[in-house]
Amino acid sequence: MPQIPEKIHELTVGQLSARSGAAVSALHFYEAKGLIGSRRTTGNQRRYGRDALRRVAFIRAAQRVGIPLATIREALSALPEERTPTREDWSRLSAAWRTELDDRIKQLGRLRDHLSDCIGCGCLSLETCVLSNPDDVFGERMAGSRLLPVRREGKEQ
Repeated sequence: MPQIPEKIHELTVGQLSARSGAAVSALHFYEAKGLIGSRRTTGNQRRYGRDALRRVAFIRAAQRVGIPLATIREALSALPEERTPTREDWSRLSAAWRTELDDRIKQLGRLRDHLSDCIGCGCLSLETCVLSNPDDVFGERMAGSRLLPVRREGKEQ
């Protein structure tokens, strides 16, 4: 991993990519989504503050556990601009995601345990389908299959 001297306070997109392990296209995407910021030189080249390294690491760690980018952006917006997220920041922000992750883990466990049943039925809306219709929530709301898309004329697709 290339080292960047401490006296350099701004990184090119190539340096940020090399140090963070994120592709240049991913960095441009993160910037377009408001997750990281840069300034433009007179030659219209991007320059990132050193804090972008920690922010990119934060983004990638959150993505690995399945946190949506919109949620990550919201979390990062709670931090002051140009401040490197700290261990305390990560702890506070990740604690807020714990319930969402616990729910996702439960759903994945249900998928793992009942996937073969689901593949056999092909409908995904049967009373016994624990994946798309856990606890027969659709059966309580309405009769018949409502998970299939309906055309405007009222005919199923």
